[in-house]
Amino acid sequence: GADTVAVFPFEDRNSVHRTKADEAYEIGEPGHPVRNYLSVDLIVDAAVRAGADAIYPGYGFLSENPELAASCAAAGITFVGPSAEVLELTGNKARAIAAAKAAGLPVLASSEPSADVEALMSASESMTFPVFVKAVAGGGGRGMRRVSDPSSLRESIEAASREAESAFGDGTVFLEQAVVEPRHIEVQILADTHGNVMHLFERDCSVQRRHQKVVELAPAPNISAALRERLCSDAVAFAKEIGYSCAGTVEFLVDRDGNHVFIEMNPRIQVEHTVTEEITDVDLVQSQLRIASGESLEDLGLRQEDMRIR
Repeated sequence: GADTVAVFPFEDRNSVHRTKADEAYEIGEPGHPVRNYLSVDLIVDAAVRAGADAIYPGYGFLSENPELAASCAAAGITFVGPSAEVLELTGNKARAIAAAKAAGLPVLASSEPSADVEALMSASESMTFPVFVKAVAGGGGRGMRRVSDPSSLRESIEAASREAESAFGDGTVFLEQAVVEPRHIEVQILADTHGNVMHLFERDCSVQRRHQKVVELAPAPNISAALRERLCSDAVAFAKEIGYSCAGTVEFLVDRDGNHVFIEMNPRIQVEHTVTEEITDVDLVQSQLRIASGESLEDLGLRQEDMRIR
């Protein structure tokens, strides 16, 4: 029953999302479609002009941008997602790892974040190779290098830092222990604004190319019930530790011996959320919107003890 408002740059004037919305507003100047979609001011201004109650950022563009969440709050508009403070924390990998430690989650050995190559080289002396160089503000495999030989570490740090500066405007990186023959398993969580958190089981996203997921499977094959329980309970514990709300994904690496470690959280709906919807029959997008409107998980008819893999 909600009325919908779409925004579009000139180049997307014939897009399907524009024609399906009840209202649509052109934003920005022709010739810069991506820049227009990434403009917090343009998005919020359109929402104010339309009298919109909420902004739904989906899984791209501004979905992890704390500035949009803060601007929505300042304009009296609901941001469908976690708070600006939570987005700032999860967007900084080093801070997220510190929060995971505080929540009792296992984490990989890592160095302090730095833009100082010499400091990082010194920190590497107490670490076992292979290691990853990772951008603090990174994502999607950008600003990340796997280093097996200490002799190539300096070059990798410099390259990752340059890429991170170009992609994210922050060249700070850190070193993190690499997991040999890892599986990448992520846990879908839902949290309301009343402090309640639940999981909707896990997805195995180990099949990747250049650190980009190619295939996702749910539930994850060939894991024990005990490991599934540990992964899911740790995901819930992390979300509670940081005061999370709405949909999100907590990501882990699992080694060949079945030991898991926290690596990061994606504080948004993901492209692959439909995989979880197939095994739980829970509409995650609808759930996000209802949570943002103030409803609790119980109001949504969702209880952890009733959740089953279909």
